[in-house]
Amino acid sequence: MNYPITPDGRYMVVKGRLWRVSNPNLSDSAREAYVKQLMDARRDVKAAKATEDDVRMSAARQAVNEAKVALGERGPVWWQDGAKDYNRYLVKNTPYHEWFQQLE
Repeated sequence: MNYPITPDGRYMVVKGRLWRVSNPNLSDSAREAYVKQLMDARRDVKAAKATEDDVRMSAARQAVNEAKVALGERGPVWWQDGAKDYNRYLVKNTPYHEWFQQLE
């Protein structure tokens, strides 16, 4: 699936909501390693749901979060210009609203 990426490259828009993209400054090898960790953690979440194992679920969700932080999708922003983070905001409530309307 192709989602629109904001002109500054910081977010993609999914169902009208901004989601921070991975840090483009990561090396290919680092990105691949973090994505592998994320996919492994997501599989662990699925397995924990299937077995209703709350302890495993907690650990798996923590691992998902850690991988997303390492990728730059959560946690501190990866850009350096001091701009506000609009991660998970509805695009209509952000400065990207006009840009997004022009896409439609």
